[in-house]
Amino acid sequence: MVSSPSSASMLDERPLISGSIIYRLTTGVAALAALTVAISVGGHWLGERISLSGHTTDTKAVSVTIGDDSLRLAANTVRFPSERVDGSAERVDLYLTWPQMQGYSEADRLRFDDISQSSSLIFLQLSQSTMSHDMSGRLGPIYSHIMDGAPYNGPYGLTAHRLRADAGYNDEILLTAPRAGEQDYVVRCILPSSPAQATSGDCQRDIKVGKDLSVLYRFSSSQLGDWRAMDKVVRDFIAARLVNSANSATPAVGGR
Repeated sequence: MVSSPSSASMLDERPLISGSIIYRLTTGVAALAALTVAISVGGHWLGERISLSGHTTDTKAVSVTIGDDSLRLAANTVRFPSERVDGSAERVDLYLTWPQMQGYSEADRLRFDDISQSSSLIFLQLSQSTMSHDMSGRLGPIYSHIMDGAPYNGPYGLTAHRLRADAGYNDEILLTAPRAGEQDYVVRCILPSSPAQATSGDCQRDIKVGKDLSVLYRFSSSQLGDWRAMDKVVRDFIAARLVNSANSATPAVGGR
């Protein structure tokens, strides 16, 4: 007569790890692997976003209307991500390499990211004109009345004028120069005591382009020697991107 197996021997024959435990372990490993991939992909994406710091290398056209003027601008020339959208805007901020007038690119990354190289950039702010005259037109009716003392020789053939302390221009100096067949060139600058102290926005000037567009551009005093060329290049750059310009049936976008 064969005896039936005891309860103890039956317990000994059960698997050490049950199917439910194996299933839970397999599921956990799969979830951990998926999380690792997600972190890797997400980290790469986040790393790219951090390294770009709001920049883009995309040169797609952004169509913007400011007042009565419409423009097509390369996305990588538009400084802020929130302004890289089609439609109406109160203003658009651009940043460009000088003198190439190109937007952000991998090749010029350090010129945009490294503050010590930012003096090689030029910054433009486009908005609808709120004044009847640009900076050159304001020389006679406004600036001439707030000059303080006699003019003196400024850098690069410019004449320097101090402005009254109560005029609200702080330490800015007005620099002017006559131009044949045009209004006098006028720019406001904070001139550093040494070239090493120059910043990317020491000087600023505004001009009118298109129907009613005001273009305020800022640049480093270290680029002041280019004042003649810069004024024309900035004007031509914006005029070429005006959709409503008579010379812009197929406007250039540019950006790289």
